[in-house]
Amino acid sequence: MSPVDVQPPPPFTAEDYRARGRRVVAAATEAGLAGVLVTPGPDLVWLSGYQPTAITERLTVLVLAPDQEPTLLVPALERPDAEAAEGVRGMRVMDWADAADPYLAAAPLLRPDGTYGVSDSAWALHLLGLQAALPRSTYQSLTVGLPMMRAVKGPDELARLTAAGAAADAAYGEIVKVRFAGRRETEVAADLAALLRHFGHEQVDFTVVGSGPNGANPHHEAGDRVIQQGDAVVLDFGGLMFGYGSDTTRTVCVGEPTQQIRDVHEIVRLAQEAGVAAARPGATCQDVDRAARAVITEAGYGDAFIHRTGHGIGVTTHEPPYMVEGEDQPLVPGMCFSVEPGIYLAGRFGVRIEDIVTVTETGAVRLNNTDHGLAVVQ
Repeated sequence: MSPVDVQPPPPFTAEDYRARGRRVVAAATEAGLAGVLVTPGPDLVWLSGYQPTAITERLTVLVLAPDQEPTLLVPALERPDAEAAEGVRGMRVMDWADAADPYLAAAPLLRPDGTYGVSDSAWALHLLGLQAALPRSTYQSLTVGLPMMRAVKGPDELARLTAAGAAADAAYGEIVKVRFAGRRETEVAADLAALLRHFGHEQVDFTVVGSGPNGANPHHEAGDRVIQQGDAVVLDFGGLMFGYGSDTTRTVCVGEPTQQIRDVHEIVRLAQEAGVAAARPGATCQDVDRAARAVITEAGYGDAFIHRTGHGIGVTTHEPPYMVEGEDQPLVPGMCFSVEPGIYLAGRFGVRIEDIVTVTETGAVRLNNTDHGLAVVQ
């Protein structure tokens, strides 16, 4: 069992980060925002490469606004670490001491009456502090104000997502060889986590192992249930590799499946295929959801498909855009998201099949390529 032979991609450069910042400022201006306030979390990593060692009550914020130099405000004790980040080079860095009011330090960087987009991960403590310092300022979460900020990936990001998908596929290729029957879900989940790390993931975010009736819970936390002969088992797993996400789901059966398990699995397989086929430039996010949902509804299981069809993926495993009814955001080349329809029969079993896809100029390409058939495991 050799690791996936993937060379680490070249690191992002300071210019890569500056280009992202320029795109964000342009998008914010078009959206009528005075600028964007980026706090520790995935947005800050994406825009600067900087992740504080610990996210605490001390204010760290990157201010991006038109006609203003990108400015990162950090606690004084964290300034050396911030300045060492690749994307922070070329930015203005300011600091504040523990005895000072960080919101008064931030206030001159903002328009007193401006409306700013703010990272979803911002602490309420910091947002309320800014509002107190600038009572006429207003704020929107970036999911509302700039939902597509990180949605369209460049070639360097696609290379990372492709590598992560291939590593997750390799993990699935090995997990179907292990014994399921007579083992606890937590044991199989531990095997999956170890395989993801073996094949190159630096971070494992989730390893869902839903056996038998537990598979009818889409986000079942692997537990102490002992997997039985005849169980359908939902395997949903992923994490980060080279800083970008993987997320794939396959449903297997322990021993010979019943006819109902076979039938439901085939319906989900066809629904997933229809969702992927609907992903193309000019279609909308909800078109993907509608295409997959129509197959399941026509088969009589519409009420058993209880979640959206997909979500975006990038520096986090869940991010905009979302493949759900009511989301009329057009798909454009470079968007990456999951297509993961499912059927969940309470008290019996569940089935889900999931691939990450990326939109191309003519359609969509899967980043997960393991067999979509119903695998039989021991």
